[in-house]
Amino acid sequence: MLVGVPKEIKVQEFRVGLVPAAVRELAHHGHEVWVETGAGLGIGASDADYQAAGATIAPDADTVWARAQLIVKVKEPQAVERQRLRADQILFTYLHLAPDLAQTQDLMASGATCIAYETVTSPTGGLPLLAPMSEVAGRLSVLAGAQALQRHEGGSGVLLGGVPGVAPAQVVILGGGVVGMHAASMALGLGAQVTVIDRNLEVLRRLWTQFGHSLRTAYATRDAVEQHAAQADLLIGGVLVPGGAAPKLITRQTVSQMRTGSVIVDVAIDQGGCAETSHPTTHDAPTFVVDGVVHYCVANMPGAVPRTSAFALGHATLPFVLALADHGLQALRDDPYLRQGLNVHRGRLTHPGVAQALDRAYLDPLAALNL
Repeated sequence: MLVGVPKEIKVQEFRVGLVPAAVRELAHHGHEVWVETGAGLGIGASDADYQAAGATIAPDADTVWARAQLIVKVKEPQAVERQRLRADQILFTYLHLAPDLAQTQDLMASGATCIAYETVTSPTGGLPLLAPMSEVAGRLSVLAGAQALQRHEGGSGVLLGGVPGVAPAQVVILGGGVVGMHAASMALGLGAQVTVIDRNLEVLRRLWTQFGHSLRTAYATRDAVEQHAAQADLLIGGVLVPGGAAPKLITRQTVSQMRTGSVIVDVAIDQGGCAETSHPTTHDAPTFVVDGVVHYCVANMPGAVPRTSAFALGHATLPFVLALADHGLQALRDDPYLRQGLNVHRGRLTHPGVAQALDRAYLDPLAALNL
């Protein structure tokens, strides 16, 4: 199969769909890989590195999209990229369709097979292709929040860890999953006072066991969210509904009751955000202020550390990329966990969470593949 890797064009996105080591594995399996010139520069991988791994360097994006049977990316295809998709192509990337009707309509119109990293599952019920970026985003959320708390950034001027004689910052984390766990680890390491709120008691028990009494936990009720938000210096939103839109746990009224200069880092922004006041931002202009509260809502947070992110993501995606290159659509029929990643196929929506979020008809993915 001919595998194509275009250069990412989302604002300030420097990750790449395949690292050179992955290209070498595909070449070893007998596949042809075309990589757009300069695609790996953001992670320190030159065209020569890709050539040494067995890739052909394409002079431009049009060449990659025109030749490839399987497109491997990082971020959702932008409008100009969606117009290049064909019905005989497989697209494998993050999609985050629930809050993005325009992208969904374009992908359906293309007729292509579109597989979302974020909804591929594992035998244990996890999300193996979302997890590595959630780990990165969880850690980055604390660093971004600490930066936004600085006075010149519009924050209240609070240092996360405090100093002797001065109390540390209050960090509240919504969701105790992968994002929440890594955010808690980072915030505790910096000396902040950390509370994780989740509705799953087993998750709270696991975090309690992992971090001990230095971590506070709270069961997720409206009262708990509102009360802790009102006291937070930094509020991190790490909630997730696989494939669906993020629940709006932080209402506008809750934001209005937060401290002036406090910060919300909405990691859930890829799925629409968990605060009613959130909207996507970019690394060029990452924050905005509502009711005196600084909001950091960058939709591709891991893109700030592209080398770490690309290698972490590449390690997770490679087995699935190899399966798709080796077997094409049959890989989806054979692997129920990869099949959960199928969001769009031949003009049909094939993920129930996406269909529900967009109020569109849903077709079982196996039924769609066998049409």
